[in-house]
Amino acid sequence: MHLPRQHGPLHDLPDSPEAYDAVLADVTEQALARLTPEGNLEHPDAEDDIGDTSLGVTSLLALAWQRGGDPRLPDAVRRSLAFHLTERVHTEDNPGYPNLRIRDSGLPYARYVLETGAHPIGDWPSTVWALLQLVNLLDTGDDLIGDEQRSELVELGRGYWRWLTEATLFNPQQAGNQAIGCVVGGLMLARHLPAQEGQLLRSRALSLYTDEIRAHRVRDRGALLIPEHGGAYDNNYGPISLSFLAQAHRVSGEEVFAEDGDALARYIDARLPGGGFDNGGPRYSEQHSGFESVLGLRYFSGRIRSDLGRYRGDTRWGRHAVKPDGGIDGHFAWMLVWQIQDTSRWHRTPSTATVRHQLRAGTVSVAFDDRMTPALVEANGRYYLPAAVERQHGFGPVTDGFLLCRPMGEVRVRDVRADGLTAKLVTKPVVGRDHVLRHVRSLYVTDGTSLWVTVAVERLDGTPYLLAGLPYAADDGDRVRRIAQGDVTSAGALRLTHPEARGVDHFDARAEITQEQAAFALTADPRGYGNPDEGWRHLVGSTALEAGPAPGGPEDLHVFAVRYGSEEPLPVSFEWGEEGLTVRTEAFTAVIGDPAGDARAEPELTLGAVA
Repeated sequence: MHLPRQHGPLHDLPDSPEAYDAVLADVTEQALARLTPEGNLEHPDAEDDIGDTSLGVTSLLALAWQRGGDPRLPDAVRRSLAFHLTERVHTEDNPGYPNLRIRDSGLPYARYVLETGAHPIGDWPSTVWALLQLVNLLDTGDDLIGDEQRSELVELGRGYWRWLTEATLFNPQQAGNQAIGCVVGGLMLARHLPAQEGQLLRSRALSLYTDEIRAHRVRDRGALLIPEHGGAYDNNYGPISLSFLAQAHRVSGEEVFAEDGDALARYIDARLPGGGFDNGGPRYSEQHSGFESVLGLRYFSGRIRSDLGRYRGDTRWGRHAVKPDGGIDGHFAWMLVWQIQDTSRWHRTPSTATVRHQLRAGTVSVAFDDRMTPALVEANGRYYLPAAVERQHGFGPVTDGFLLCRPMGEVRVRDVRADGLTAKLVTKPVVGRDHVLRHVRSLYVTDGTSLWVTVAVERLDGTPYLLAGLPYAADDGDRVRRIAQGDVTSAGALRLTHPEARGVDHFDARAEITQEQAAFALTADPRGYGNPDEGWRHLVGSTALEAGPAPGGPEDLHVFAVRYGSEEPLPVSFEWGEEGLTVRTEAFTAVIGDPAGDARAEPELTLGAVA
């Protein structure tokens, strides 16, 4: 079983001028074959997200004509534009639409579904999308459309903008990508208006970004992020927001878009493992976007000097939106236009910066959540998610069903690089059911091939073990395959357990189900409306790797030691001395200092490779 929407790295898509011209040539042939006598370029199977799609294909034809001069295209552009202007512009309120501020405004908007009163909630983003298709056509089609059509198009743009910013509540779905897209549409439209009017519109767009979008940023993993569908970050829409920020910076030159794009890009870089798999989000936790994210990931990969294009995109949509039969759909066509016009190139090597919420070297990576608990572990092409035990999720020591990973105070981090090794020491104060304060010290060391994890904690009652992850997925060429077993060894006894209970609140990795499907089964609302991150938090238990204490540890400590990325035996020894806990493996020697830390209470760590 493969994950349906995570395919190859987006930076593997050819992006030469010749490659893009080939894409536009294919779009041209499909569009000319599809064009109806009325000028409609919509896919015949299109039902929802339809209000902008014919105009989107029109904008691609205008770009193709600009680049290649195909004599068949001017007539097709004019006819299809006329179709949109006469058949896809609505001015009467859509019955049931809940987000109006002014009734019967007479302002134009685009519909998510053409049928009156059918799913009107999608009309706000559909109008944003139509505005973006419109301004692209104004940018590329000046020599194709006559003065009359151009005047109609500019006036329609004014109307769309007013409907979005005056007649309705701004950003009603709390979707950062839609809101930033609206601002981009305003900035691009302003360039086609008389100078004074254009300046006023530009100022209004910038103030909306500052006051209605940026002012509502939320913090996650140390970054300030524009909320997406009520959460901090979504695996599908987050990179799309990055593309909108790139375009906003390209067309406006305003540094705020670059700053916020840099912050989002660094956040994505910190959470994304080397293999490009990721999950989590309030809308589509495991669905990855395709061509819609190329511009942002490419543009900001150069700015932050990291290989953001490793993101595994849905390459079925690698060039443009398609329907199940492979035929072009004009939805989001502006993203293809912009990435063709953009001259930035992919940065293809990892960042060398030390990042608090990430450990990455070679084919090994650990992404840490806000509490500095691993959110995702990658080694040897395999991915491990936090496991669940008795409604608690994470990595860490467990005793009597209680998971010790939730901090009760400041979490301290120390990063060290030495002798070709990369290490991170995380020290957390935790409190168990016995109300005793303990310090969980987790040492992560990698040589770029394997990951050694050593966890030490003051001695626990009962029969403790280390909850060491849920084996979930593995690289399989240009796909990601579901797995149920890990590539892990332990100094103590290692068990792979599966939930005995059945039901949606238990995740058995052996079942043919994805994490996103399981998460939506636990949400209050169905897929597309419910929050999969919130649903997943209701998970009671899961498949889990459980590692027993390592033999030979100090009497007053429980020490656990596991290695990801190899099934070879794990030789490890420990020694407690004045400097702290010494850990010796076949690859390194590390000394973890006293939990009290140095003079500034920061954790101490020394590291060296075995000669």
